Amino acid sequence: MSDKLLLRALRGETLDRPPFWFMRQAGRYLPEYRETRAQAGDFLDLCYNSALAEEVTLQPIRRYGMDAAILFADILLVPQALGQHLAFRAGEGPVLEPIRKVADIPVLNLDRLHDVLGPIYDTVGRLSKSLPGDVTLIGFAGAPWTVATYMVEGAGSKDYPTIKQWAFADPDGFQRLIDVVTEATTLYLKRQIAAGAEVVQIFDTWAMALPAAYHERLVFEPLRRIAASIHADHPDVPVIGFPRGIGAAYAHAAQIDGIAGLSIDWGMDPAWAAAHVQPHVTVQGNLDPRLVVAGGEPMLDAARHILQTLGKGPFIFNLGHGFVPETNPDHVAELSDLVRNWSAR
Repeated sequence: MSDKLLLRALRGETLDRPPFWFMRQAGRYLPEYRETRAQAGDFLDLCYNSALAEEVTLQPIRRYGMDAAILFADILLVPQALGQHLAFRAGEGPVLEPIRKVADIPVLNLDRLHDVLGPIYDTVGRLSKSLPGDVTLIGFAGAPWTVATYMVEGAGSKDYPTIKQWAFADPDGFQRLIDVVTEATTLYLKRQIAAGAEVVQIFDTWAMALPAAYHERLVFEPLRRIAASIHADHPDVPVIGFPRGIGAAYAHAAQIDGIAGLSIDWGMDPAWAAAHVQPHVTVQGNLDPRLVVAGGEPMLDAARHILQTLGKGPFIFNLGHGFVPETNPDHVAELSDLVRNWSAR
């Protein structure tokens, strides 16, 4: 059994100093990332260039000494690998050729998945050799619902009108899309694990868009299926879920079979999570990224409160969502120092 702090926390240990990493820790707030991104060309070129993707994954580890590195990639590589056209346009973000009815689903081809995503697996393999020995390598994917929001809307959305209409009016037809994405996500994560990922996190960023009555079918059940399939082949690899913005339903999510960790968003009261989530799984989170933009005592006071409240049980310090580009790297250094030197005693 590994003695890496992150893996110990995910095995349910309460540690004197919790492990930490940050969502979107490799990104535009770092000048070295911006230099590497310029060298790569566009964003997709960076994702598919294994040497450069390895480099940007390592950059925050060199600067801040986190306990985990997360693979640099994007959740929308899966629909692209299935055959959906994807582009990242300046000022617009991701743009996809939308899939909006059952008749569109056959364009998605699972047989081409691993051929397209081969460079991503190469990045994982490189990182498994180049990371410091005490740093855990996290693989990841988007959850089926969140990935489907982009696939159906064709871009990011504020209120998800098209996908909700399909999911609500034609649940059986929409389930066919969720099933394809669930299978692709499972295959993708298993191949990351085979390449060297020690933990996987499943990001359901837009779970918040669904009414509570739809959580079970579209958020929890796909997560349950993915985790069960992973554990059938890799029983010792922990799975972290992140169904962002679901409020009190986190208490139910914490009891999903196969989930070792649950990442909570910044809107959750740490004390509530300690009472309702932490008895069942390791909690990860949940500093507001905007507090890191603010820096100083507001950031440090909030971080101390989280550490004091959740550090009494199995816990991984993180953000409640990812760093934003205007984050000051010096603030990240100050936050990292606080957590690294923390002691519950």
